[in-house]
Amino acid sequence: MPETRSLAQAIRERSWKSHGASEGAGFMARLLKGHATRDDYTALVVQHFYMYEALEAAAEQLAGHPEFDAVNDARLRRMPAIEADLAHLMGEGWRTRISPVASVTRYAARIRKVTAQGWAGGVIAHHYTRYLGDLSGGQHIKKVMQRHFDLGDDGVRFYMFDIDDIDAFKNAYRAELDRMPWDDAEFERVVDETLAAYQFNTDVFTDLEASQPTPALA
Repeated sequence: MPETRSLAQAIRERSWKSHGASEGAGFMARLLKGHATRDDYTALVVQHFYMYEALEAAAEQLAGHPEFDAVNDARLRRMPAIEADLAHLMGEGWRTRISPVASVTRYAARIRKVTAQGWAGGVIAHHYTRYLGDLSGGQHIKKVMQRHFDLGDDGVRFYMFDIDDIDAFKNAYRAELDRMPWDDAEFERVVDETLAAYQFNTDVFTDLEASQPTPALA
């Protein structure tokens, strides 16, 4: 690993292209430009349910692992917020009316696989990708959804964290990454898994876009 560059910086630099592709996917572009519907937004929240079900199960299974514990924080837990958002957006009985798109099924399976292997670095790659994204661009998404769909806190609780200084929290998280006792080979594996996580997220947006009804011809 280069001495002049931190692990967190290396991950940011090498995932930047994938990050941009994910953000620029058609589904999210429409959502952020106000060209999508409340149902589109709800469909995204549904996919979050399955992503975070796997990710937070992984966090429970790896609790006590020194590497994972260094970045895990109970304030990041999203499942209660996702469940509250779905209840608000879909009403009673929402659990019987949701399903994952194919890419989310694969994404959750990948998280479960690295968890079953006991690979803390692999779980951290997905943890970093999702939660720091929620703490960064997710805060903008929250404001846009509130404005476009006339939502208060209900419906966007997923993006609301009990963290006073989000920037300080993200900096502390990245500092913990820099202190990980990984050799060069493990460093490369973690970066590769982070890139895989970005690709899974891009695939989710692609699947959500493909699931939209085809406009009727005039």
